[in-house]
Amino acid sequence: MGTQQRLDHYRLLDEIGRGSTAVVHLAVDAVGREVAVKELCPELAADPEARRRLAREMAAQGRVDSPYVAKLVDGRVAGERPYVVSQYVPGCPLSDLVPAYGPLGGSGVMRFARGLALAVAAVHDAGVVHRDVAPGNVMVLGERPTLIDFGIAHEAGAGQATRPGMVVGTPAYLAPEIIEGDPATRASDVFSWGATTAYAATGRPPFGRGSLHGICFRILRGQADLEGVPEPLAALLRHAMRRDPDARPTARWFAGALADWSRDITQRDRALVA
Repeated sequence: MGTQQRLDHYRLLDEIGRGSTAVVHLAVDAVGREVAVKELCPELAADPEARRRLAREMAAQGRVDSPYVAKLVDGRVAGERPYVVSQYVPGCPLSDLVPAYGPLGGSGVMRFARGLALAVAAVHDAGVVHRDVAPGNVMVLGERPTLIDFGIAHEAGAGQATRPGMVVGTPAYLAPEIIEGDPATRASDVFSWGATTAYAATGRPPFGRGSLHGICFRILRGQADLEGVPEPLAALLRHAMRRDPDARPTARWFAGALADWSRDITQRDRALVA
């Protein structure tokens, strides 16, 4: 891509992501700030439904305010090239980080887990369900996570076109009720938080790899592989991935439990030094 290509007042520097409906560019705005510009693919730019989805994405992301969630900067649904602009998040997707460098260990994975729980809690506090909390949508810098991509997010309680056999989201990290065709809820995001955190801790998808059928079968049977996840995190993840969504605590509850653990460790370390 030529460095002079522009989209309105954004100068597009490089392509940093591409999906079936959109391409994501690293760009700079009029004052030189780096941003991420997500533009609908040309063949979808005039599609009313694609524009409605982009508008819904902007509305959902714009409601969330958290240092652990990429902020909405700008966007335009009208015009020949519909796009949404988000804060540029440096780092690496968890889905790339773990294969390259291995799982997060020790206190690092606990800090990661709490940061991601705070991200999900902020989304829920804003009245939004993310619907795709997964390693590919979590940027990591150091051990600090940032949740990105509100492409399929919905307002909590909004109608969702789902049915058995229809998979919306990242299959290996979906809650069982989603696989069965029920609408996504805050509890579904909590399940996905647990599965994503398990991946960060072990380097393995908690319900294995292979065919979609096999993965979904293990999710529905509750056969999560948590071997190697340290306590007390493993116990928390078991709570997050309970089969019954009503039995899962909230994301805010998990963030608080992990904060309590962090304080205990800090106090213990200070006592040892003294």
